[in-house]
Amino acid sequence: MPRRGKVALTQFAIVLGLILIWELGVRAGLIDPFFFPAPSTLIARIGEWMSTADFWTDVSITLLETVLSFLAGIGIGTALGIWLGLSPFAAEVVQPFIKMFNAIPRILLGPIFVIWFGLGLTSKVALGVTLVLFVAFFNTFQGVREVNPVVLANARLLRASKSSLLRHVYLPSATTWILSSLRVSVGMAVMGAVVAEYLGSSAGLGHLIAQAEGVLDAAGVFAGIIVLSAFVIALDAIVDRVEKRLLVWRPAPAHEV
Repeated sequence: MPRRGKVALTQFAIVLGLILIWELGVRAGLIDPFFFPAPSTLIARIGEWMSTADFWTDVSITLLETVLSFLAGIGIGTALGIWLGLSPFAAEVVQPFIKMFNAIPRILLGPIFVIWFGLGLTSKVALGVTLVLFVAFFNTFQGVREVNPVVLANARLLRASKSSLLRHVYLPSATTWILSSLRVSVGMAVMGAVVAEYLGSSAGLGHLIAQAEGVLDAAGVFAGIIVLSAFVIALDAIVDRVEKRLLVWRPAPAHEV
């Protein structure tokens, strides 16, 4: 069996074993179902949700917020990283402000964005952008700074223009860093959207979990977490495939050879 198949089989066995232990513990009275509902109860709840149109509306809203947060955060962070990476003076001037803003817990910005932008789409996207932006920025900035000095010197020796240096030297150097951060950025975008929905919203997966928590419905909370996890895994798989397509030239790691 291929290594990837063995890994998948082992992962499936671990998850199945934990689910069986959990289910048997609830049925035997060893686990309080009020705090930890049985997996069968969670599956039934998810099936009940999936049969309604409101659930798919919630999923689509969270997906839209995630995509917008991801694209805006990547775009702004990449542009900022390239600019500061190519301008040491600007980097020294802006660096203290970036560190200060990055040190602010993002969840504290949620209520502020709600006051500024209301309970609609904009406040959710704004929070997601603040999470994604710094991931993209630091990776891009580092990628530009890590450019091969020999390649850079040769390009300058050939009298390459600034635009040529950017296109043929700096961007290729930063591309690997940027693409490698996409997976983390997707998780951050989802986190921002869901946290913002949880703090105040009328729709979305975060709102679904908040509603269940409001009535002490542990089954609803756990079911929402499972749906959210599946949502993130699906997005991560898409990003992983895109990353492999774009980085097809990169040598495979030693353990995969």
